[in-house]
Amino acid sequence: MIALLFIAVSLGLSNLAATIGIGVSGVDNRTRLHVGLIFGVLEAGMPIAGLVLGRALVGPLGANAHYLGGALLVLTGLYSLAQTYRSRHADPDETSEASLNTGPPPQHVGRLLITGVALSIDNLAVGFAMGTYPVSLILAAIIIGVVSVGMSLLGLELGRVLGYTLGQRGELLGGIVLIIVGIAISAQLL
Repeated sequence: MIALLFIAVSLGLSNLAATIGIGVSGVDNRTRLHVGLIFGVLEAGMPIAGLVLGRALVGPLGANAHYLGGALLVLTGLYSLAQTYRSRHADPDETSEASLNTGPPPQHVGRLLITGVALSIDNLAVGFAMGTYPVSLILAAIIIGVVSVGMSLLGLELGRVLGYTLGQRGELLGGIVLIIVGIAISAQLL
């Protein structure tokens, strides 16, 4: 059980880092709900999918899952940087209208899904490996999902505080953090 908790925390560290990047652009209850649901379901569901898919698919993917997940995060970070650049160089009338909305910008569900998949794709291999040990896969998925949601929400709040401190540079920092996390995952540092 302790080993399972350590696995859950180690898998959740990448979520913590990535959600700091998401949180710097602002956090509202809708974003918290989307991140909690998407990241929790994906983190909990991927080990089960890994067990179901079996050795034929997970074996080749497992050795390279960190590259795929890292690449998806780098692309998401680059997309965030491009969006930040576009919004800063947008039509002044659009910018003044956008500034009337004082709340945080909404996080698009599609972008959160891509980030969630990128962060949890290595859990396919974890699920396959857990299938070879006498541990309840359902219990493991629940523990991994709960720890993931907790660490993701903590990351959002840390990012929100950083974003508030940094002001408009927060969105830029968020994209950079996602790129750094993607590189760290590819290099197997996270």
